[in-house]
Amino acid sequence: MIRILLAEDQRMLLGALGSLLDLEDDMTVVGMAGNGEEALTLVKQLQPDICIMDIEMPLLSGLDVAERLKDHPCKIIMLTTFARPGYFERALKAGVSGYMLKDSPSEELANSIRSVMKGKRIYAPELIDEAYGVENPLSEREKEILELIAAGRTTKEIADQLFLTTGTVRNYISVILDKLGVGNRIEAISYVKEKGWFN
Repeated sequence: MIRILLAEDQRMLLGALGSLLDLEDDMTVVGMAGNGEEALTLVKQLQPDICIMDIEMPLLSGLDVAERLKDHPCKIIMLTTFARPGYFERALKAGVSGYMLKDSPSEELANSIRSVMKGKRIYAPELIDEAYGVENPLSEREKEILELIAAGRTTKEIADQLFLTTGTVRNYISVILDKLGVGNRIEAISYVKEKGWFN
């Protein structure tokens, strides 16, 4: 019997998923979590074979939980509405066994669980296309500067922190806007967030 833990902050979806998987002869849902912290605690308490997690959850995201469970024997399948390449890259680095979109048919989920239990990795094809379609064009230094802007730092504070002149920081910012094809800092931050490129 495959022991499953579900983590999803939308209660209705959590209940529906649990009911669907309980219909499978070889599966049993041993626990349900409504947020990332609860999921982390329940994996350690219940020791399920597999944890199916949403990405965007309160307290800890599914990706945060996956990163913390990297060395745990429980296999992880991410179930999400977001086909964001940055999320997918983070999930791969965290060693997740599956990454599926919520609009996949339910029988596909059950089959994926069985495949993952046999040691296979299952990734939604559209995610693979997305992930390898667009790469982050920013250099490490440009990423660092944009992260500081997103954290609310002024040009002068960034310059002081990175031992650069304010003129150099302004040059970096205009290169960042140019590379991302956006008009201002706020658009740059939104675009990079949307792509999941912030660490």
